Amino acid sequence: MTILGLNLFCTFVGQQCLKMKIHFIAIGGSVMHNMALAMKNKGYIVTGSDDEINEPSRSRLQKQGLLPEQEGWFPEKLDASYEAVILGMHARADNPELLRAQELGLRVYSYPEYMYEQTKEKIRIVVGGSHGKTTITSMILHVLKHAQKDFDYLVGAQLQGFDTMVKLTKEAPIAIFEGDEYLASPIDRRPKFHLYKPNIAIISGIAWDHINVFPTYQNYVAQFETFIQIIEPKGSLIYCAADTELKQLVEKTPTKADKYPYQVPAHEIKNGLTYLITPQEKKIPLKIFGHHNLMNLEGARLVCEQVGIDSNTFYEAIQSFTGAAKRLELVKATDHFAFYKDFAHSPSKLKATIEAMKEQYPHRYLVACMELHTFSSLNEQFLKEYAGCMNAADEAVVYFNPHTIEHKKLKPITTEQVQQAFASKMLKVFTQSNQVAEHLKNNSWQDKNLLMMTSGTFDGINFNTLAEALL
Repeated sequence: MTILGLNLFCTFVGQQCLKMKIHFIAIGGSVMHNMALAMKNKGYIVTGSDDEINEPSRSRLQKQGLLPEQEGWFPEKLDASYEAVILGMHARADNPELLRAQELGLRVYSYPEYMYEQTKEKIRIVVGGSHGKTTITSMILHVLKHAQKDFDYLVGAQLQGFDTMVKLTKEAPIAIFEGDEYLASPIDRRPKFHLYKPNIAIISGIAWDHINVFPTYQNYVAQFETFIQIIEPKGSLIYCAADTELKQLVEKTPTKADKYPYQVPAHEIKNGLTYLITPQEKKIPLKIFGHHNLMNLEGARLVCEQVGIDSNTFYEAIQSFTGAAKRLELVKATDHFAFYKDFAHSPSKLKATIEAMKEQYPHRYLVACMELHTFSSLNEQFLKEYAGCMNAADEAVVYFNPHTIEHKKLKPITTEQVQQAFASKMLKVFTQSNQVAEHLKNNSWQDKNLLMMTSGTFDGINFNTLAEALL
């Protein structure tokens, strides 16, 4: 072999040796499989396992050669050559691969912990709050992309214009995280948003959620107090001052971060369209609507300002923002009817979404349907938090599946309890999804709107098919 050939061979071997190996336990999760794809794109050797992998994770992993050969846990495949093991939330604390990794002394990370490791030299923007996180994160990404800024990100939904929910690179100077307050992993009981250590933090509001983890409202609020305290020195805290609880928390919590409050910006609604009114009296047409979305927009603007995006660039970009998936997403519209779906499930989200629909379409009758699907919403003790939250609708419908309650190992609830909790005698309560569909089909939809809200699927109701049936 020539000296040149030997040098090339050594370089090739060196590059192969430099490639780091990481393993994902529960690779089929929505964020986990996106993170696995991102790490492969960054040049890592990625392996993973899971006991169940559904679509779209299965096809996306398969396309990139990362789909495990068979489902299940295979501790014997782990060895000391792995740099890190990433543990997904739906794995158990006694997972055999986790036990093997601990036995080998491998470094085990939750995915938020590992995201921090990958971005600790970057400017980290973390979007926190009980509601609006996905929308605010989506707005920031949309504007930065329009401004041709390079950035890494993690967002909790698939966004239009972005191939993955996670992007990690060596070059990008900025990283944007949707900061979920749920637990990091089965062995790390800290909220995810505590692990990102933001340079720029935004909090959209506080409304009690995740009762299975934070059993009292005070315990839940304390997580945001900690979040404020861990903002990096010389950092920024942007917060919604319209939320009284949040405003008081920010004012009393010690932090070295600069504080930037925001409220609903000036706007007007004309012929079913919302226009943002700038300080220079310029009217910016928007594809989104509702006070909560306008506050989300103002928060996103202040975040973008922190990373060098001027207001004119922001306003230019935000005009084409159509919203995040399942966040006041239009299903079908005619001249006299509009059907929207939304991820809303907590009391504050229901109230904000219904009020947004009534403000945007003040002369149309609104039928609002929601599904009790989360652990908190199906909890007998938490139900009372829903009192009055659907009162702005002209007709309110609530659906829950008793089998879902049984599956979550919760105490059964009755239709009467739901009726009493929502504090509305006009509320209609159903326990079979076909009953919901039939009730809606029996309505006349001239000059009416329909709003379907759930973090689930109403047990498989196809909204597009339903829209066609209603029309």
